[in-house]
Amino acid sequence: MSNKNNHVVIMAGGIGSRFWPMSTPECPKQFIDVLGCGRTLLQLTVDRFEGICPPENVWVVTSDSYAQIVKEQLPEIPEQNILKEPCRRNTAPCIAYVSWRIKSVNPKANIVVTPSDHVVMNVKEFQRVISSSMKFTKETDGIVTLGMKPNRPETGYGYIQADLSVASTRNREIYRVDSFREKPDLATAQKYISKNNYFWNAGIFIWSVNTIVNAFRVYQPAISDIFEDLLPYYGTDKEQEMINERFPQCESISVDYAIMEKVDEIFVFPANFGWSDLGTWGSLHEHTPQDIYGNACIGQNIKVYESTNCMIHTTQEKKVVVQGLDGYIVAEKDDVLLICKLSEEQRIKQFSE
Repeated sequence: MSNKNNHVVIMAGGIGSRFWPMSTPECPKQFIDVLGCGRTLLQLTVDRFEGICPPENVWVVTSDSYAQIVKEQLPEIPEQNILKEPCRRNTAPCIAYVSWRIKSVNPKANIVVTPSDHVVMNVKEFQRVISSSMKFTKETDGIVTLGMKPNRPETGYGYIQADLSVASTRNREIYRVDSFREKPDLATAQKYISKNNYFWNAGIFIWSVNTIVNAFRVYQPAISDIFEDLLPYYGTDKEQEMINERFPQCESISVDYAIMEKVDEIFVFPANFGWSDLGTWGSLHEHTPQDIYGNACIGQNIKVYESTNCMIHTTQEKKVVVQGLDGYIVAEKDDVLLICKLSEEQRIKQFSE
């Protein structure tokens, strides 16, 4: 039985242009069936919290332009739980808004915050880690962030440096955070993974609603004051009007800078459940089953000959034949076909303009 005090917050306001031509600013990757499994990344995010949180305790923070897509893809979520940001202000104001909103209906809430566009391969292990972390934050004033065990010197992720010398007495899998590190260059990333106490920062946070609200009051009083002032309006027909007026006054700042790097009671749960933020075609290639030649195919009728290490995503075409390619992306959506070297995918935005 799900704990009635458990709440899940999904941040779904990103406008990422990655995975073009599949994703566009009008329909970014979180709303697309990237894996070809019949579920979008947003829907998969909700799916993996089954048993942890009831549908009425799932919250999605997005922009007004995406609210209808969220409603269509998640009909089980109450419409009032789809919170609409009037403008982009990074993750701290987003989290502050939903935290005060949840506190207005459940002062005992225990919350996990997650992006909407990540992939988890081992859902059972993910659920174990989340449940264990939520038990910890229910019993303490601590904040827990999930640290992914790195398997390569990745320069596209931030890192968490953990103090592995002593585990928490309440949970032997949870350790104190020494520091957060920005996305490193390759040499620094190689140094990190040569040690056992550096982890990828997955951007998944667990805390009680009182812990996070108090942290904002202490470390970000200007943001705190805005959402404290709006307490009389949460859940009323004036909420959106007041959010539209006050939300743009928030500083644009990430929750990492605003809160995580300042609080004392910050912990990391090192985990390994097949995580990726699917930030590139290359990462999709890595997390998609491959044939013996390293080709990953998503689509109904794809034939590959004399080709190696390709990522082919063609779900709309009746038949696709690829011959003689090595290390290429082949992707189509509507009237656009992309054929690009995987090693050159950072130039896709330039190609799409």
